[in-house]
Amino acid sequence: MNGILLIDKPPDWTSHDVVAKLRGVLHEKRAGHSGTLDPMATGLLAVFFGRATRAVQFAENDEKEYLAALRLGTVTDTLDITGRIVSSCTPDVALSELDALLPRFIGEQEQLPPMYSAIKVNGAPLYKAARAGREVERKPRRITIFELERVGELSGDPLLRVRCSKGTYIRSLADDIGCALGCGACLSYLRRTRAGAFSVDEAAALESVYDLAACGKAESLLRPVDTLFSALPSLALTENQERVIRNGGSFSTPLTDGDYRVYSKSGEFLALGSAADGRLKSVKSFFEV
Repeated sequence: MNGILLIDKPPDWTSHDVVAKLRGVLHEKRAGHSGTLDPMATGLLAVFFGRATRAVQFAENDEKEYLAALRLGTVTDTLDITGRIVSSCTPDVALSELDALLPRFIGEQEQLPPMYSAIKVNGAPLYKAARAGREVERKPRRITIFELERVGELSGDPLLRVRCSKGTYIRSLADDIGCALGCGACLSYLRRTRAGAFSVDEAAALESVYDLAACGKAESLLRPVDTLFSALPSLALTENQERVIRNGGSFSTPLTDGDYRVYSKSGEFLALGSAADGRLKSVKSFFEV
């Protein structure tokens, strides 16, 4: 089994839970995901199977898009509503104030990762220290928020649309916005709607995967691994060029420098290739060995 399965992750499941369940249901040991979602979050989770797991490292770099709701006036230790309340107040903030503030958070910036995260410091995940009541010094990370706007409300909480780079913590963004407003805030809802070329509208519910697996049709949900690179130009090789790529070599080419989807003459997706200084080589191969 090789390919990418887009799942609409339900709440209260970790990303690891989803992968473990699918590994058993689909009887495929080689499985992994790109872009961890918190248990409270829902939405798009791309799960890779078989040879396609070699593409996870590229998917992790994709831009992400979310719908996120802010609980103004509430601050928690986890920066979302699942945590222990640290402070609470009745916010006196007009939506116009929030709208005026949001542009300040657009662009490249440094963000401090939350204590309740899987980032490792000195070999140990931060969340373990947080659960033990310890604060660990963390280094800010460079992130980029490309778009940030209020699009409505959810259960009385302002609902934001966020398009951001890899490594962005929406919980930290919610906390930063609350601090800037002077009332504090935490995340009350999070749903990933896009990741790279993929949309949650294309994702399947876990139950539908179970049903199809029961009748041996689950593979129909798999997307070819080359769909991850759909934004790149494609290149069909000659038989001699294909032989070179299959053997890990490179060949001369007049192509413009950049990355390419590389296919055999028969249309088989072979590799993600890179052209530079008049030569093309394989960055990562995806053909079966």
